[in-house]
Amino acid sequence: MHDQTPARCNVVVLLSGTGSNLQALIDSVNQDAGANPARICAVISNRADAYGLERARHAGIPAAVLDHQAFEGREAFDAALVELIDGYAPDLVVLAGFMRILSGSFVRHYKGRLLNIHPSLLPRYKGLHTHQRAIEAGDTEHGCSVHFVTEELDGGPLVVQAVIPVQSDDTPATLAQRVHAREHQIYPLAVRWFAEGRLRLDASGALLDGQALGASGHLIRP
Repeated sequence: MHDQTPARCNVVVLLSGTGSNLQALIDSVNQDAGANPARICAVISNRADAYGLERARHAGIPAAVLDHQAFEGREAFDAALVELIDGYAPDLVVLAGFMRILSGSFVRHYKGRLLNIHPSLLPRYKGLHTHQRAIEAGDTEHGCSVHFVTEELDGGPLVVQAVIPVQSDDTPATLAQRVHAREHQIYPLAVRWFAEGRLRLDASGALLDGQALGASGHLIRP
């Protein structure tokens, strides 16, 4: 279906913490560097102590810090962040545990090229404490979702979701561990689809190979 190798896709990753999803992306790109057009050209954090920055430096990826506390308000920080990101000429911006609510102007600037991963089967459990909420609700299934970012918090068009069963003896910690393992599978997958030109966003929603992904995105079950 793809008769030529896609052009290289520059990816900027934003994070605030340990960067386990960043590591999954790095590993995915390195594992198949000849065929995977994704290239992580920078990692940016709002926290100087984020371990994800060390992961980037270890992989030889430029790492930058932009402390949100140095700015007066979200709009000022986001404007500086846009300037920093755009200096790397990204084709795609990936949120990998970036613990900031982004302004509407930021989201609009990167419309169609901004992805996020969330630890629930959206639209269920937007926001925090998703594993605890799934257990308290008595859910039999839980998981994670990759979606395009819009101005609605955790509400953009879904790309791919991985489903896992909730076991009777699960705790939020055990559930989180299994969800994280699936995050590390589906985020590199979505990024590669985008890099290969297979995934895009249009007025109707997310498209994969020209086909609408629908309300649930591409579902991956155990």
